[in-house]
Amino acid sequence: MGKKEDNIKKAKNLMNKLNYIRNIGIAAHIDHGKTTLSDNLLAGCGMMSEDLAGKQLVLDYDEQEQDRGITINTASASMVHEFEGSEYLINLLDTPGHVDFGGDVTRAMRAVDGCIVLVCAVEGAMPQTETVIRQALREKVKPILFINKVDRLINELRVTPEEMQQRFVKIIAKFNELLNRVVPEEFKGKWDVKVEDGSVAFGSAYYNWATSAPYMKKSGLSFKDIYNYCNNNDQKTLAKKSTIHEVLLDMVIDHLPPPIEAQKYRIPHIWKGDQDSELGKNMINTRESGPLALMITKIIMDPHAGEVAVGRMYSGKIERGQEVYVAGMPKVNRVQQVNLMVGADRIPVDYVSAGNIVAVTGIRDAIAGSTVTGDSDAEPFERIVHVSEPVVTVAVEAKNMKDLPKLIEVLRSISKADPSIQVDINQETGENLISGMGELHLEITDYRIRNEYGVDIVTSEPIVVYRESVAKKSTQKFEGKSPNKHNRFYIEVEPLPKNIVKALYDNEIPQNIKKHKNDVIKKLQELGMTKDIAKGVFSIQGLNIIADITKGIQYLFETRELIKEAFSGVMKSGPTANEPCQGLLIRLVDAKLHEDAIHRGPAQVIPAVRNAIYGSITSSDPIILEPMQKVFISTPQELMGDASKELNQRRAVVRDMINDKDMVNIDAKAPVAEMFGFASAIRSATGGRVLWNTENLGFEPLPRQLQPEIVKQVRERKGLKPEPNPAGYYMD
Repeated sequence: MGKKEDNIKKAKNLMNKLNYIRNIGIAAHIDHGKTTLSDNLLAGCGMMSEDLAGKQLVLDYDEQEQDRGITINTASASMVHEFEGSEYLINLLDTPGHVDFGGDVTRAMRAVDGCIVLVCAVEGAMPQTETVIRQALREKVKPILFINKVDRLINELRVTPEEMQQRFVKIIAKFNELLNRVVPEEFKGKWDVKVEDGSVAFGSAYYNWATSAPYMKKSGLSFKDIYNYCNNNDQKTLAKKSTIHEVLLDMVIDHLPPPIEAQKYRIPHIWKGDQDSELGKNMINTRESGPLALMITKIIMDPHAGEVAVGRMYSGKIERGQEVYVAGMPKVNRVQQVNLMVGADRIPVDYVSAGNIVAVTGIRDAIAGSTVTGDSDAEPFERIVHVSEPVVTVAVEAKNMKDLPKLIEVLRSISKADPSIQVDINQETGENLISGMGELHLEITDYRIRNEYGVDIVTSEPIVVYRESVAKKSTQKFEGKSPNKHNRFYIEVEPLPKNIVKALYDNEIPQNIKKHKNDVIKKLQELGMTKDIAKGVFSIQGLNIIADITKGIQYLFETRELIKEAFSGVMKSGPTANEPCQGLLIRLVDAKLHEDAIHRGPAQVIPAVRNAIYGSITSSDPIILEPMQKVFISTPQELMGDASKELNQRRAVVRDMINDKDMVNIDAKAPVAEMFGFASAIRSATGGRVLWNTENLGFEPLPRQLQPEIVKQVRERKGLKPEPNPAGYYMD
């Protein structure tokens, strides 16, 4: 039996031993060496040939990834490692580092309990490093640190052993500082990484060696020995004496929690149901005998097996033929095949139990982010909050009309597999919009539609998604009449305070108000909302709230569902440019309703409320918000002028400039709309000698002088008349 088969057999046997399982992710800034590291870990455990490790990139099995040399999909793999005389099952998820695929990182974090954060010894902590630490801690995932590319410090930068140690001290201090900014209260000071306890390792993923304080003791290799091996170009011997997978997997087992420990503090954080219910208790205690709770974090499209749903088992077990429900979907799904993932191979098993990562076929309704249970009424997991949201859109049409049905099918599967891509299918106009995190994200989706699904498409130039809001409170209440003139609604609008918008974005306010009414009232009051308004809140749509502050109006309660529907429609497309609304507090201050239910049906109430909200926004001070990006550029001194010039042409604001030896680090922010084509422009302006990356910063008001022009462009693109309707239009 080969080592791989032997490992698969061991993995099956370890699945139920919860103290001997670790679910981990590897996360880092782009190009800091994650996938190379994952390969070496797999090879060390006998899952692929050791000579090819780091060169084969087994987890980048997608052609696009191998062409571009970046990781796009989160791949997963299980392996077995021996530590202090016992065998452990390690389920590993490798995640992308490019900001456009941040959604994938966030989803992967939901499935794991700990992660190795890679930082390049030469570049140090970068903006994306900060983002992945934030993503991990938001899901209560414990991070440990691996400082990669140490060989480059010695061989390229020629640093002395003392300088090298100083550099490590700096990186570790920076890492702990980033960690303590966002670490949950209960872990403050406890999750810091330290060289002496072995929660920091350093090495070279490419050359397959690493070391840590405990490992130096165990192997008798000193810091000086390591320095000498690198200096003498003998990293091969070093890799034999201090193999990367030994060092890092020891560190994982020693410092990252098993599922049985992690689920005790993670479940109350990611699941808002009743902790004392049967499902709650079984998840907190990771019981195989409990009811099924599985969180899907990824859908892989397999040409042979169809959709494969990968996710984390929090309770119960899943087996072939089992009938399961996807939260929010009416139909029963029947499980066809249950697998463990080993590299790109799926190994069929009879069942997979709580605390493990599983790959299942047959769950048709699942998308990444779904909750799968055995009971259709079970409370789902909290929705996954992404650090950034889709801000760039392209219109996609089928080149040949006959491909249209196939294109719609393909777009649906794409949005299932990658929920960070929003697909808006318009059957009437045949124009389908795809929104993604950035240009690269959309380019890759475009490539997949053409090459993997074989549909010829025509795509538009990328466009930006704006948001609508108001700058100040409306001065008077606006009246909306129903078409039959028997019902009237009076609405006021004002901007929602920033801290409430942030709390909504961070998922701190439950969306299901009916179920969590008291929590919502309490949370809103803590954030400074008056008691009357907080008590009147009856619907939340995205980052907008509607509150009923009327007193004793007859029949109002019966029309509430219709009011919600009208509110929801307006929030998806506002009056100024038909773009989604954000940061609005809509207040229903009065209403007059017909006593006969037949005269206040949907056809009367919905248009009346819609006009009242539209009119109210239009007559206050409507503004457009545009998506912004943080731009981080590291450039040699002599090219600083060229880099600054590129930024200045793009309405960028430089926030900080730091000199670091002969390099300058520029921290700026710029509108996404101005950043198209930035990649090629900055490369040609500087001869490719700058490092740069971007990160989404949310939405900010568009400068007033640009607003009329942008509104006109957006409206004309959507086939509307150039000017928005005046408030009077909504009065009839």
